[in-house]
Amino acid sequence: MCRTDEDPDREREHGQGPDAMSVAFTDLLEDSADELYEQAPCGYLSTLMDGTIAKVNTTLLEWLGLPRQEVAGRMRFTDLLTVGGKLYHETHYAPLLQMKGEVGGIALDIKTADGQRMPVLVTSKVKTSEDGEPMLVRTTVFDARDRRAYETELLRARQAADEARRQAEADRQRLQEALAVLQQSLIPAELPNVPGLEADAYYHTASPDLLGGDFYDLFPLGADRWAFFLGDVCGKGPQAAAVTSLTRYTLRAAALHDPDPVAVLTTLNTVLHERYRSGDARYCTAVFGVLQPGSGHVGVHLASGGHPSALIQRADSTAQYLPTPGGMLIGVLPQAEFTATRTQLLPGDTLLLYTDGLTEARTGAKGELYGDDALRAFAAEQPAEGPQALISALTGLLAGFGDGLDDDTALLAFGVPATIPTPSEELT
Repeated sequence: MCRTDEDPDREREHGQGPDAMSVAFTDLLEDSADELYEQAPCGYLSTLMDGTIAKVNTTLLEWLGLPRQEVAGRMRFTDLLTVGGKLYHETHYAPLLQMKGEVGGIALDIKTADGQRMPVLVTSKVKTSEDGEPMLVRTTVFDARDRRAYETELLRARQAADEARRQAEADRQRLQEALAVLQQSLIPAELPNVPGLEADAYYHTASPDLLGGDFYDLFPLGADRWAFFLGDVCGKGPQAAAVTSLTRYTLRAAALHDPDPVAVLTTLNTVLHERYRSGDARYCTAVFGVLQPGSGHVGVHLASGGHPSALIQRADSTAQYLPTPGGMLIGVLPQAEFTATRTQLLPGDTLLLYTDGLTEARTGAKGELYGDDALRAFAAEQPAEGPQALISALTGLLAGFGDGLDDDTALLAFGVPATIPTPSEELT
């Protein structure tokens, strides 16, 4: 911008012209060294090598609240310090000063005449003679009250953050414990003993912070028949847990009324659709079946609603799926179709039910799905030693997936012992 002829006058009016600057410099040149020393914005003092204060400026005396005659020639530097400051001076400050000839930026507290503590930052340097002999110590003392207040506030904030973090971790731990208890309430504590049959189960929780929707059960129907089911509710969290609880209750109640697998799943479909059709849609997949122990075998009658096919490991270590095509998701439509199938478990055979967390685990560098074919091949590689051995092998497989297993997984297996014990063996 172009300057006008009035600019110098305006500068003089505001004290910013050359004349004003000249006056300011003149004032600085006339400022005496004594005044600069006495009225400095920090404390100055000089001490003899034994610590006796030989000289002290007005600024420091005003901070101390002491007259000059009580300090100069009468007090040592350590007399100005608190008890803790004296101890630090003797053990650290003085030895460092003696070795290095100077010490800078040391935080100490000085005592004022009214008994208050004043935080300061102290820097000292030894003045030596021409032949290198120490003569005196020159020290500057800076007011650190604002800094100490800031540090105190910072420490308080850090402590508050640490306490909040500890509280959050404790709350998270309590939440995980509550979720674990609730999760365990959605599956049986242990499986009942079924004559002529072995059974085992396993539940893998992908995250301790979320409730899963996988479920299973095994319970008697009477007349030497047993019902079982395994399924997976869509979603996670409390809402999924509520659907899981409703699903388990409905399946049990429906099975006692009419144990036909298709009829049981049809009842469950009606209940879920009626319950959740007006709000957030909720649905599940499930396998329901009935076990009928017979002479040297166990009959299996089951139906599936949108659930992965059951897998049978035969006594000869071959493995095959038991397909139930056409089974629809449960709870989506008012009318759903379900397909039933039958098979027999012979001595050494094991029937495996599982949720899709197993087959949808990510494996390899490319994160590919584990898949149905890999599961069938894995089961075929395992010795046909019954449900417990197969579940144990699958537990190790799940652990090996690591972070690739990001969904809950439920496993339920039934098997007929390869050798049926004789009455005498049962007694022993």
